Amino acid sequence: MPLLRRTLRGATLAVSVCTALLLVSCGSDVTPRAIPADDDGVITSSSPSTSSPSTSKPKSTPPNQDGDGDVDIDVEIGECVELGGTATDATIDNSTCGSPESNYKVIAKAPTNLDCIADADQTYYELFADIEQGALCLDIDWVVDGCMEMSGENPQRADCDTVGRQTVKVTEFLDGTTDPNDCADPATSGYYHTERNFIVCVEDL
Repeated sequence: MPLLRRTLRGATLAVSVCTALLLVSCGSDVTPRAIPADDDGVITSSSPSTSSPSTSKPKSTPPNQDGDGDVDIDVEIGECVELGGTATDATIDNSTCGSPESNYKVIAKAPTNLDCIADADQTYYELFADIEQGALCLDIDWVVDGCMEMSGENPQRADCDTVGRQTVKVTEFLDGTTDPNDCADPATSGYYHTERNFIVCVEDL
């Protein structure tokens, strides 16, 4: 039986807020926006890949995506954030990678969200007077043998012993393939990234 192949891309979260670091008063708005993971559907993969996957963690930093943008959070490439909120209250904060709070890792910084690599799981950017100030290109902060709850607006770290509506457990990262049939047991599906050619193999709990 073929495994399931998933991709993450998305809808828009936005909220207008007054930011003391950038504004003298609330006469103008800084608008943080996030394009969170949005499951475009599950695609059944019917044929095995002919590639030779590696079991090492894939390279996560896209080429030529290392700056020229500014957002109101001090975070570097390779560090993690806690992204949350809803359509009326978006939030972002620094977080330690792999911690219970962390749900995304910064894979690049860019002048605008459109400059992020196309297969990033998430894009966070801020507007000032309707002009984009910079963007963070984000991937989910997956941890091998760790679990994520995928049913909400953003993925959340989960207890693998307490199964939610859509809890997945990471089994491995495979570089050089986007075919979930390359994932070893007990994987049941995988989140693929076509531009960087890797897949995160997961077990649906």
